[in-house]
Amino acid sequence: MVPRPPPGTGASRRVDPAASVQFGQYPPARRTLLHLSDTHLLGGNRPLGGRYDTAQNLHRTLEAVERVGIRPDAIVFTGDLTDLGEPEAYRALREAVEPVATRLGAPVVWVAGNHDERPALRREVLGLEPTEEPVVGVWDLAGLRLVALDTSVPGWHHGDLDEGQLGWLRSILATPSPLGTILAMHHPPLPSHVPLFDILELRDQGRLATAIAGTDVRAILAGHLHYSTSGTFVGVPVSVAAATCYTMNLARPAAEVNGMDAGQSFHLVHVYDDTITHAVVPVVDAPTGDFFSEEWVARMAALSPQERLEAFSRKPIVP
Repeated sequence: MVPRPPPGTGASRRVDPAASVQFGQYPPARRTLLHLSDTHLLGGNRPLGGRYDTAQNLHRTLEAVERVGIRPDAIVFTGDLTDLGEPEAYRALREAVEPVATRLGAPVVWVAGNHDERPALRREVLGLEPTEEPVVGVWDLAGLRLVALDTSVPGWHHGDLDEGQLGWLRSILATPSPLGTILAMHHPPLPSHVPLFDILELRDQGRLATAIAGTDVRAILAGHLHYSTSGTFVGVPVSVAAATCYTMNLARPAAEVNGMDAGQSFHLVHVYDDTITHAVVPVVDAPTGDFFSEEWVARMAALSPQERLEAFSRKPIVP
């Protein structure tokens, strides 16, 4: 078991000028997470599949993360951190991510995927004994509990959770957390319309369903699919982040879906008292309008609720 890292530093630390102003029916989020997945780094930055510069794509994603301007409570990578489990690739990943995490003041949650190798991940990323023990952990983010599970199966690409890990999870969930629990894992407990992913799915999902039934689990974060999707698993929302390395081109027949060097994104996870939202943030260079700004938001914040409706909601009268 991975030792518990330091807890988060409290409520969501957003930097927008109106963070204390409630414009609508919902107050600011209690906690905010950054959810990224499937970096697939290779030692020496060899191109993945002879075509994808995974290190550069990760760099572009991390630049986009910092441009968002939030200070998250945690940064979660849901597996396939490297493509072949090479120690050099894990070291390169840490060198890329840790300075960003330090600047954002957030702990990093590393989740194992089917392309990872547990001994190298434990030694090079976590500083632990290089064993085949599952890479799991618990983070207390000031009342929001984040639990990392290890669905990787040594020597295989499908996913599974053994009874030892499920028993550990049940013991953790036996005591509710003030803001509930979010699970982070690699293989999502969801169907996919892409046939190859159903072959490599999380097996025996009923056992996981039994373990979390009636608990305070509010959401599941996952990766593996290389495209963003969502669903529910025994009533719990599941959110899958697309990859930073390459994504699947879903604009093709399901049996012909293949990877493309486009569509990379990450998720902003906002935790409220009664709901959790998962916003897909594209990593793309594109012309953007300049109507809204911090100054615009500040002007709205200075108005009364009715004045805001008049200024922004009322349609102009067309003669």
